[in-house]
Amino acid sequence: MIIPVILSGGAGTRLWPLSRALYPKQLLPLLTEKTMLQETVLRLGSLDNVGQVCCICNEQHRFLVAEQLHAVTGNIDGIILEPVGRNTAPAAAVAALYALSKHEQPVLLLLPADHVIRDGEAFARTVAAGYAEAVSGSLVTFGIVPAGPETGYGYIRAQQQGSSDSPCYPVLEFVEKPDRATAERYVESGDYFWNSGMFLFRADVFLRELELLNPEMLAFSRQAYEEAVADLDFLRLDSAAFTACPADSIDYAVMEKTSHAVVAPLDAGWNDVGAWSALWELNEHDEASNVLKGDVLVQDVRNSYIHATSRLVAVVGVDDQIIVETPDAVLISSRDKVQDVKAIVRRLQQSKRVEAENHRLVFRPWGSYETVDLADRFLVKRIIVKPGAALSLQKHFHRAEHWIVVKGTAQITIADRQITLGEDQSTYIPLGSFHRLENPGRIPLELIEVQTGSYLGEDDIVRVDDRYGRIADAGNTGESRTPSD
Repeated sequence: MIIPVILSGGAGTRLWPLSRALYPKQLLPLLTEKTMLQETVLRLGSLDNVGQVCCICNEQHRFLVAEQLHAVTGNIDGIILEPVGRNTAPAAAVAALYALSKHEQPVLLLLPADHVIRDGEAFARTVAAGYAEAVSGSLVTFGIVPAGPETGYGYIRAQQQGSSDSPCYPVLEFVEKPDRATAERYVESGDYFWNSGMFLFRADVFLRELELLNPEMLAFSRQAYEEAVADLDFLRLDSAAFTACPADSIDYAVMEKTSHAVVAPLDAGWNDVGAWSALWELNEHDEASNVLKGDVLVQDVRNSYIHATSRLVAVVGVDDQIIVETPDAVLISSRDKVQDVKAIVRRLQQSKRVEAENHRLVFRPWGSYETVDLADRFLVKRIIVKPGAALSLQKHFHRAEHWIVVKGTAQITIADRQITLGEDQSTYIPLGSFHRLENPGRIPLELIEVQTGSYLGEDDIVRVDDRYGRIADAGNTGESRTPSD
């Protein structure tokens, strides 16, 4: 049986400002109404002999991932949480251990959550062709039939001459991203494929090879899995063990060194959406070869991608540009320089700018909040609470809060008393008071929160009770890195 393992731990920094650390590209609907994660799950419907989905993600994304998965499938086996990123090889090792605890001789299909595959039938045929090779003990990687001399991908050189009737070819070498001239030679030779980062192999075979080639990585991965703790619908890997695990990709840790690697050629309209230029290529163009998203007006503009999310964006007299507007940031780049967006994100992180981590609209398991205004000693938020949902019972050391109900009904706990508020009613939460906000109604609760105080950072929170298991996130010290509420 094939066990799909979706790897959803990336940050997608080259698609900033839409993609951010706490809301990365795989959780965004970039090409269809479904998110990239959801499209990856739906693609599995074309495969035969497929078991339940296992997803490995950053623990900070867990509620978003769970909500998006449940929206498109009930066929979920587990969501495994990484306390830190350690690249794909440790994630694959944990997935293999997990699958072996539930299935007899499972075959893992590892799929990044942020890839586009246009031809689902061709994808299914290639997976089926590689399945027999995987069952027999080969480690299968999917090599993309190159559409041209691309310099943004690594390549796989395959031994095609003199091969048997197998649909897979022995791997001769993995090579790094080439320059243009080298990429042209690769494509002309016909011996090279783009490296997709997708794999198909038996769980026990992968673990055997990893133990031979990188026993330290396997030992820490095994310890992290064996000491993992169940948390609601999630499995939390042991933080100390997983943090100590060496970080490396499946390619470097195993595939480049094993004698059992084979490549299955895949020609299915694949793209890893690694930069804004990819979205320009993948979307439908107007008569001037522009891609326009949102409220956009253009005059004398060609070959550009322009995306507006919150306001009118008007552009005049430019060619080959990427322009992306969000409520708190605007990106402008020439189309051939979009790979350098990553450097901008690095500078934002070094400056500890919130724009690297969050949007103004932040999603939580109970709903969402959006920063409306911020200045010295006050902050204004718009809060939406789902029907039946509740925020944690919490307090703050440095701020008081004023709540005004705009729509719906609010059940509010303040210290030892409870009150119910309807539309146009308000209340005050004194500094240091334990409080909780609940929505007992059948429609979303909307309210305006005005915070006042000497410090309005999102880490000023102490949780004492939370139905979503986030007390450990806040650490009960007021020093949480996760946003409040």
